[in-house]
Amino acid sequence: MTPVDNAEAKHVQALFNGQAATALALRESTAAQRADKLERLRDALFARRDELYSAFQQDLRKPAVEVELTELLPVVDDIRHALKHLKQWTRPQRVWPTLTTLGTKARVVYQPRGRCLIIGPWNYPLNTVLGPLVSAVAAGNAVILKPSEFTPQVNAVIAALIAQVFDPAEVALVAGAAATSQCLMALPFDHIFFTGSPTVGKLVMAAAAQHLTSVTLELGGKSPVIVDQTADLQTAAEHIVWAKFVNAGQTCVAPDHLYVHRQVQPRFIELCRELIAARFGRDAAAVAASPDLARMIHTRHAQRVGALIDDAAARGAQVLVGGQHDAATCYVAPTLLTDVPADARIASEEIFGPVLPIIAYDRLDEVLATINAGPKPLALYLWSNSADTQELVRTRTSSGGMGINLCLQQYAHNNLPFGGVNNSGIGNAHGVYGFKAFSHERAVLQGGPWSALKLLFPPYTPRTARLSRMLVDAVRRF
Repeated sequence: MTPVDNAEAKHVQALFNGQAATALALRESTAAQRADKLERLRDALFARRDELYSAFQQDLRKPAVEVELTELLPVVDDIRHALKHLKQWTRPQRVWPTLTTLGTKARVVYQPRGRCLIIGPWNYPLNTVLGPLVSAVAAGNAVILKPSEFTPQVNAVIAALIAQVFDPAEVALVAGAAATSQCLMALPFDHIFFTGSPTVGKLVMAAAAQHLTSVTLELGGKSPVIVDQTADLQTAAEHIVWAKFVNAGQTCVAPDHLYVHRQVQPRFIELCRELIAARFGRDAAAVAASPDLARMIHTRHAQRVGALIDDAAARGAQVLVGGQHDAATCYVAPTLLTDVPADARIASEEIFGPVLPIIAYDRLDEVLATINAGPKPLALYLWSNSADTQELVRTRTSSGGMGINLCLQQYAHNNLPFGGVNNSGIGNAHGVYGFKAFSHERAVLQGGPWSALKLLFPPYTPRTARLSRMLVDAVRRF
């Protein structure tokens, strides 16, 4: 455990205490009031667009196009979707009485959970912090945000933005490293939303258990891709190369490794080679100088991904494209590998970088057996034009989400739940699913002037026994 600075602990405690009264008051906030805050958040985001370009360039050397598409667009669309549906989401939902509750009125009321903690990762530092915040504000909560310490420039812009839009008694941002996170997680929040690795997710869950705090865990894992012999290879290659190398592969739902039917593997590899050359450069120097390729977040991560490549090559894997890496500049070239042995580290560790192992297969059932033998991934992708194969893979595997003839786009669909299963996460986000994650679905049952239940009150007579028996038999029939 990293020691916690006393001044930092007092600051965190003061922020948490300061949000107590606000959290209670926000239970009475209206959909219109929440919508106004979301609109102001959206406007402040657009006002700092150029600042964000510069900040992302400094922290990740992320191209402006990727800032727009992978950071701004998801958050802006989250806000648009929430504004469109917020009145509907916040409205109490009437439900019909059951046979055993005739004479009552029932509804589900969505209450804010209260004081919430959002812990974000470094790979998409705007998207993964402000996206959950949109859901939390839409649900009427007070929030403390804890972004990753590895993106200080982006964090500075977000902090200024949050201070502009919100009173710290409602939403506040806390900077700091692991010790700050430990300090925050020791507090009795009403909900914690964490995005990051399964390893840290277990620590978050253990800390939350001390206060029986509910959690949403958006984690990761080794998301596989299957390309069968019926796939449109050109389209598959175009999408997979994009999905793997956007943000230099540092994406929780990025393709981790690829199973390609042996019959089409040579052609698929040829297409991938050409796409990498066309998009990033036709020699190693050109690729390294490409403005369209982001960098690893820090030297330690670059060393780790580079070591995965070197270990695989030393054990007999073939490097088809790339393989170059330079930790000092946080650079790893877009890399394709084949013939990766089972004992290579890259075969078992989540890559989280621009390296794609391509594995030839002959029988689909063997691929599915391998996938099912490992932890359930956050995403699974299938490229196939066979309806039978699509249904087979869907029913015989488990993953947080599944993409058929596409990659990554499931993340952007606000009418779908986004989340993992077991090792890849707990709970869902986005749209109404994010709203519900930050809400307590409270059951409200109201009695009327007449109730048949009193016919069953003691003292128990032969008549009471007959009525109770009739009731149970009626329930059985209906």
